Amino acid sequence: MTTVHDTIPGHLQRDVDAVVAWFNAREGGGFEATGIVNPPPAATSDGELRLVLCGKGTCRQERFRVGSSENGRQIEWLGDGRAAQGAAVAELDPAPGARRDWIDRVAGQHAFVVLLFYRGFW
Repeated sequence: MTTVHDTIPGHLQRDVDAVVAWFNAREGGGFEATGIVNPPPAATSDGELRLVLCGKGTCRQERFRVGSSENGRQIEWLGDGRAAQGAAVAELDPAPGARRDWIDRVAGQHAFVVLLFYRGFW
């Protein structure tokens, strides 16, 4: 069964921070980890992380392999699994944490807000 957590377990925080920094450097910044899918129960020296990354108006589930090397963390982007099989990559509904801050900020600026969600873009 798939379990998605909107908080990153403490034992994985360093790896997640390294992955997000690496991903932002590659994709031009703006993404943050707003969830983790089936987090491993303990930190490992060479493990796979499935993260929900939100930024630039969209959320994506991405897979990464994180390992140790002489130069620090070794990060490999594995994609979402379906992309390798040729299927379209589905965008995700923004996680509650990412949505909450934006709605609070915008709602405070206007008398009413219309929120339209369409295929991963909000």
